[in-house]
Amino acid sequence: MASRNTKDKTLIEITVVGKDREGVVAEITNSIFRNGGNIEQINQKVVHGLFGMHLEASFYNTVKLNEIHSELRELSAKLQMEIKAHVEEPSRKKNVALLVSKEPHCLSSILNALQDKEIDSNISVIIGNESTLKGIADDFSIPFHSVSYESSSANAESKILEVVEEYNIDLIVLARYMRVLTPNFVWRYPNRIINIHPSLLPAFPGAYAYVQAFERGAKIVGCTAHFVTEELDQGPIICQDAFKVMEDDTLESIKMKGQQLEAATLLEAVKLFLEDRLDVYWSKVHTLSKS
Repeated sequence: MASRNTKDKTLIEITVVGKDREGVVAEITNSIFRNGGNIEQINQKVVHGLFGMHLEASFYNTVKLNEIHSELRELSAKLQMEIKAHVEEPSRKKNVALLVSKEPHCLSSILNALQDKEIDSNISVIIGNESTLKGIADDFSIPFHSVSYESSSANAESKILEVVEEYNIDLIVLARYMRVLTPNFVWRYPNRIINIHPSLLPAFPGAYAYVQAFERGAKIVGCTAHFVTEELDQGPIICQDAFKVMEDDTLESIKMKGQQLEAATLLEAVKLFLEDRLDVYWSKVHTLSKS
């Protein structure tokens, strides 16, 4: 999960993305060791020549963050790769970015929870692949950025990454965002992107889950909040919920019930993250008790 601080140590999350080349892992880990850190977790993948690495390092006692950031910037230039370090300051609220398309139910649920003080965070920005939901953002006085995919997915993702970095985002929430994020995007925010999928994964993949459930006569329909990975709808599951399908249910009534459940389930996942109650290891999410 994202970097976190405890009383006696600081965890720093480092992500590396770029064209695959030799020696990257050694360069980064040696930098950590030189600065007195220990490796807690490390994962690396290569897809079509694109290298991605996620590393968590622990530092005890005094942490010279300026020196660490400076050395990582030098390595970034040397290796010609994007290298970023994320340190979560315990004294501030987490910054959240909401990504949306047309459907408002998940967005409204989170914003209403914020207004009612059910969640404690900064909803810093809302990003849409179109401007349909801008009015809701305006009602809550939250900046809205419309990023079109018309030119190319790569250009759109680059613009979204710029916005996310500008607002120093700790958590990205896909509030029924109807676009698939590429590994180039996902690797930059490991276990910090939460999606809501309209079925009990692994089943009924894709955008027409409720249609498939209705046509196949499913007796139980549900939804899944999960962390996003480069493998579509395969990320670690945070929470799930379901409802029984009645004999008199129609496709429309199933959709309505499903959307209500999506909003509630996604909100629960967001709450757990913001309360630092999610831990991910061996591709499973473990929910921690309230401290």
